Amino acid sequence: MRITRVETIPVRVPIKAGMTMVTAHGAHVDSHYVLVKVHTDDGIVGLGEATVGPRWNGETGSGCESVLREYLTPAVVGADPFQRTVIRRRMDEVIKLHPFAKSAIEMALWDIAGKALGMPVYQLLGGLVRDPVPIKMVVGAFPPADAVKLAEKFLTWGVRYLKVKVGLDPRTDLERVRAIRAVAGPDVPIGIDANGGWSLAVARRMVKELEPLRLAFIEQPIPPGDPAALAELRSLTTAPIMADESAFTLTEAWTVAAARAADIVSVYPGKNGGIAAALEVAHLARAAGMACHMGSNLELGVATAAMIHLAAACPEIACEQYPADILGPLYHDWDVVRTPLKLGPVAAEVPKSPGLGVELDESRLRSRDSST
Repeated sequence: MRITRVETIPVRVPIKAGMTMVTAHGAHVDSHYVLVKVHTDDGIVGLGEATVGPRWNGETGSGCESVLREYLTPAVVGADPFQRTVIRRRMDEVIKLHPFAKSAIEMALWDIAGKALGMPVYQLLGGLVRDPVPIKMVVGAFPPADAVKLAEKFLTWGVRYLKVKVGLDPRTDLERVRAIRAVAGPDVPIGIDANGGWSLAVARRMVKELEPLRLAFIEQPIPPGDPAALAELRSLTTAPIMADESAFTLTEAWTVAAARAADIVSVYPGKNGGIAAALEVAHLARAAGMACHMGSNLELGVATAAMIHLAAACPEIACEQYPADILGPLYHDWDVVRTPLKLGPVAAEVPKSPGLGVELDESRLRSRDSST
């Protein structure tokens, strides 16, 4: 089998009213992503998705399309799609960085392999270690009263684990988390994510003030690039510290581990550059005695399916202790897949069909001016 061409489909999907993801990186009000179809001479087509975000990962929709068209497609056309290691090396040789664009190609290769062999991707990864996959919901950095309303909505759904965005104004951050703890009660685990928005001085104060709230974790309290400072914060709190923006690459994850800067490292195919790359980080974390967490960039159905397969097959992704952020389709007005994935309120069901187990909703994509 050989790859014959790579097709890109730009999409723009709004976030549902009242569920905008407000973070230290700004407000995520709609998603300008790129879907990928990798075609083969056997007629099998693999699906991928690049969940790009300029303020978070530095990739844009138009830039991603350009990278796919000018660099990655020439590197992969003619290759055997089962030769994922060779193709990953080719992509890295022709252009540095761009993990989300590369991940879109790579997840499509897994989809092709699963379809060709009649197996779901989780089986190719070694089989299920969990099904369903525990998940949580995330409350954006809204004013405290609005954040409480959204948290109450999630709790009414039956959600049993929450993450709250912080990293903006420290006083309001503290009010938001305290208010949500009050409405959720003592038994609902709550983690927070600052997205690197606090300075070290602010973070020192905040981790101490938040200590009575018994947080399940504190994710990326300060900007990436200073593992020694992150290690210092780890020593100041009993809450586990999670590295996200600090660990895009395997080398960055090693740097965090070597500095004893975190208890948990967040992985997901887009951020790490593909399913295989995320697995490499997970194995490094295991060797370093760290847990892994499945993060999110508010994916649509294709990338969400890839995340579910990875989380379902990777024991190092500790979803029972730190439920996954497998939630993107729940935040969007519509999805790109024909049959919705079964998500929430407390777990995601693993697709059982060959490959990623999803199909594009071609009629919906054609009926919408999705690229504008």
